[in-house]
Amino acid sequence: MTRRNLLLHLRSSPHLHAPLDVARIMRQVLYALLPLCALAVYLFGLSALLLLITVVLSCVLSEYLLQRAGALPGSLADGSALVSGVLLALTLPPGFPLWMGAVAGAVAMLLGKALFGGLGHNIFNPALLGRAFVQAAFPGAITSWQPALVPERFTTPFAGTLAWPLQQPAADAISGATPLGQFKFDHADTALQTLLLGTHAGSLGETSTLLILLCGLYLALRGMLNWRIPLAVLLGAGASAWLFHLYDPGAYPTPAFVLGSGGLMLGAWFMATDPVGAPVTPRAIWLFGGLIGVLTVIIRLFGALPEGVMYAILLGNALAPGLDQLTPPRVYGHSRSRP
Repeated sequence: MTRRNLLLHLRSSPHLHAPLDVARIMRQVLYALLPLCALAVYLFGLSALLLLITVVLSCVLSEYLLQRAGALPGSLADGSALVSGVLLALTLPPGFPLWMGAVAGAVAMLLGKALFGGLGHNIFNPALLGRAFVQAAFPGAITSWQPALVPERFTTPFAGTLAWPLQQPAADAISGATPLGQFKFDHADTALQTLLLGTHAGSLGETSTLLILLCGLYLALRGMLNWRIPLAVLLGAGASAWLFHLYDPGAYPTPAFVLGSGGLMLGAWFMATDPVGAPVTPRAIWLFGGLIGVLTVIIRLFGALPEGVMYAILLGNALAPGLDQLTPPRVYGHSRSRP
């Protein structure tokens, strides 16, 4: 036996490397979001396309400038800025002014990523932080809705789309109301088929519940997200909505309406599942998702705004570290009872 065969090589962990990296995961998420983008352009036309392009370019350019300035580590090649831009655009109304969309993208990269030290360190979902900022800064524009399937949507953008910066966007001659808004303020219900197909007013990516579910299941089957989180979100929202509806069917919506309306499905599959802002222990994951679902229903029913999933997820992100500390897993080889 030679001396070479006697050598022992010692290396630090990890000894097994996963075949996935950030770029591959972001690519799969982008593939899952493309059908939602295509549906948004089909339903809302030129305004949706311009808003998607503007927000994505704002996120990518902002990340590039922050990296050049040394304020944000990482690389554009990981695709995270691109995915954040698409997700952010999908949470905005189709007639949202382009300059406001650019502001949302810049804020998402600055406050959502650079402020916390870059990808992997951000406590909150960057896209939702950008959306929350414009919700507070431009409440009128972000609550103005346009109807779907307008005949001239592919040739003429909505009135507010091309508004000049710092100018009040013009109002559209034809406006629409989301199913959540109709129930909140007019107590009018929406057919389940309409919610599934998405032929109604709403944010770019929240209309078709069925398509969002299929895209989310694609990611779950590919192993790109923890399926327990969206399941817990939907169970929490459905159970709490059922209890309220059982208490007073005339005042509170059915669980099917709660699950199929607004941004709950988009948030459950594509926002709450962000691995950076979600907990890691098994029990904390279920508590995290269930809490988001319950908070969404409470904000919808008793808050001033008809939608609450954005705030519910951000609150869940803030509580995620605490949930991990409250639910530590049992150490291997130790009994549950303390000596």
